[in-house]
Amino acid sequence: MEELTIGIEEEYQIIDPETRELTSFITEFLDKGAVLFRDQVKPEFMQSQIEIGSHVCRNIKEARAEITRLRGAVAEVADKSGRKIVAAGTHPFSSWKNQLVTDKDRYKGLISNMQMVAQRLLIFGMHVHVGIKDPDLRVDIMNQMSYFMPHILTLSTSSPFWMGRNSGLKSYRSIIFEDLPRTGPPEYFNSAQEYEHYVQLLLKTKCIEEPTKIWWDIRPHPKFPTLEFRMCDCVTKIDDVMAIAALIQATVAKLIKLRKNNQTWRIYRRGLIAENKWRAIKDGIDGKLIDLGKEEEVPLRLLMGELIDFVDEVVDELGTRREIEHIRTILKHGTSADRQLRKYQETNDLKAVVDMLAEETVLGT
Repeated sequence: MEELTIGIEEEYQIIDPETRELTSFITEFLDKGAVLFRDQVKPEFMQSQIEIGSHVCRNIKEARAEITRLRGAVAEVADKSGRKIVAAGTHPFSSWKNQLVTDKDRYKGLISNMQMVAQRLLIFGMHVHVGIKDPDLRVDIMNQMSYFMPHILTLSTSSPFWMGRNSGLKSYRSIIFEDLPRTGPPEYFNSAQEYEHYVQLLLKTKCIEEPTKIWWDIRPHPKFPTLEFRMCDCVTKIDDVMAIAALIQATVAKLIKLRKNNQTWRIYRRGLIAENKWRAIKDGIDGKLIDLGKEEEVPLRLLMGELIDFVDEVVDELGTRREIEHIRTILKHGTSADRQLRKYQETNDLKAVVDMLAEETVLGT
């Protein structure tokens, strides 16, 4: 349990508080925050995006302190320059057509290779890293964790709007992102060696220039000894962030504990997991997923209760009971997507939605 370190990356929107539009500000931001943030704040694909990354944390308590510190510091630098930050999967009404691409070779190459598919990537995600030193164990846990990705995605949904329209979905970000190749549920691999052969084949045949161009919902990180969980929208409230990270860590821990007892979670077809992911994208916590063991539809709230029970034996050892219990609060009161939709129903004003998101993003900082 002590080796299951945590790292969290978040991609924030940079907002003009007058117009509530996204604004290109990253170069100025990095100049002002160079000493404060060092290597923990980076530019992203669009100049209206900013990415933060926590240090490697030994537990959820340390991770909470990191995210709280980084959000607060980023918000302070933005505020002093007349800007705000927002943590959500999409901006309610800004258009990708009006954004400037960050002047880096990586992003220019993405535009060159992917054309309009890349140009539309005005989306914001959260990635959670769990430290697993053994490469074969990383791949084994990736295979098993795929089943739970739609369940966890529902908790993070925060992108119901796209270019001023209600998309009718809870995570429209997921739709935009899956226009790219090598996205969605990961392939199945028998070993780390088999996975490495797959990567080398893609490199050899010029499908990718380097391994980070594999953008699955879960992947063994090519540079760090971690399993990286990439399916989540950027989560608005810090308490929700920590609950989701804790659930990911606890599920990994439970599966490792089962493996030590010569047990394993059943592996299901990638296509069936994709069916559940579509349901998660569309309906979030209000929907039904397929219980693939029972082969029947079950309300997500019931499945999430079962998942909380499933990880219960490892929660106290990890010190995350508070965070895991907060999942019940999300299920009761809704995700960021649910709150955005309620605010829009109340006000008929997407600017009011942006104001709510900006306020919630810095709660507790």
